Amino acid sequence: MNKLGLVLVLLGILVLLGGIEGLRHRHNLRLIPIRIHVNGTRGKSSVTRLIAAGLRAGGISTCAKTTGTAASMILPDGSEYPVYRPAGANIIEQVRIVDVAADVGAQALVVECMALQPLLQSLSELRFVRATHGVITNVRADHLDVMGPTEEDVALALAGSIPVRGKLFTASERHLDTLRRAADDRRTEMVVVSQAEMDAVSRAEIERFSYLEHEPNVALALRVCAELGVDRQVALAGMWSARPDPGALTLHEIEFFGRRLVFANGLAANDPESTGRIWRTVLELVPDVERRIALFNCRVDRPDRSRQLGEACVDWPPADNYVLMGTGTYIFARAATRRGLDIRKLVIVENRDPSQIFETLLERAGRSALIMGMGNVHGGGEELAQLFRNRGTAVELQAWS
Repeated sequence: MNKLGLVLVLLGILVLLGGIEGLRHRHNLRLIPIRIHVNGTRGKSSVTRLIAAGLRAGGISTCAKTTGTAASMILPDGSEYPVYRPAGANIIEQVRIVDVAADVGAQALVVECMALQPLLQSLSELRFVRATHGVITNVRADHLDVMGPTEEDVALALAGSIPVRGKLFTASERHLDTLRRAADDRRTEMVVVSQAEMDAVSRAEIERFSYLEHEPNVALALRVCAELGVDRQVALAGMWSARPDPGALTLHEIEFFGRRLVFANGLAANDPESTGRIWRTVLELVPDVERRIALFNCRVDRPDRSRQLGEACVDWPPADNYVLMGTGTYIFARAATRRGLDIRKLVIVENRDPSQIFETLLERAGRSALIMGMGNVHGGGEELAQLFRNRGTAVELQAWS
């Protein structure tokens, strides 16, 4: 056999194997009657966990997979393990997730969309998840370098994950016409969670969470659970007892040689709207401090994010210092100072290790300080958060209410 013939034979074998794998994947999908694909700018990981916890509490055997801060597979008993990625993140890993859920006999699978590229978001849904229920948490200006350049383009990208002939749930207040057109095109019913439903999530119910959760996320998850027959109080009880996402906002308090530091880990917040809202919330939760320090972890490979946050932070309640860590901090600094931020408030600690950053923060803390980390988990943020976790004491948010 000549070389061309050998190549053709090998290609034929690969096509055959691919076809067999595709048939097996579709068979596994049919074994899981409820498939929920969660997408959106912010809150995807939290909403994925909330829905899965509510369904489990309602007696529905449920698997879930989050991408978020750390990719995790959550089993029907609520236990979880990290998703192994030998060659980095790839949407094809959803095939393995479906395989596991089918093997354990799950009735439901809740999957966080892991794609950013618009084409891959659509491919992930149409080829790998084939959801019965879609969820889009919100539409905001983030990852504009991939999904932009405008917020409308972000909406169009997220719409790629809408299921065919299914049901779409969203708590978004913007770009509903874009989402509705996409849903109509795929013959999917669209359900918009109303402001009244969000308002119905009481302060007392939010305070039952051990971390800072948001009313729209809870209302959205409750609506999906109700659609699948789970009572509201049963679903809430499951959500309160579930393990939070590693990126959920938490508080740790340190007493350090007579000085009190409160570190708010908001590093997973990275679009200006969400980050500004969390900054205001944390200021209300921790008012009794002498100084307030806004800590931004920058990444040179996320220049749009640094620019957006630099421009936006000028309009937030002011901090005493703005500490910039990570890489590409000049992008943030330039954007912020051009909008009028006092350059004397900027502190640059680019490419420093966590212990050096901690010492810098300590120097500016006075007798007591609130320090809120924002911008990016990866690129040094998680390591600094770990330092505060190791040195400090976790404080449940109810204690600050």
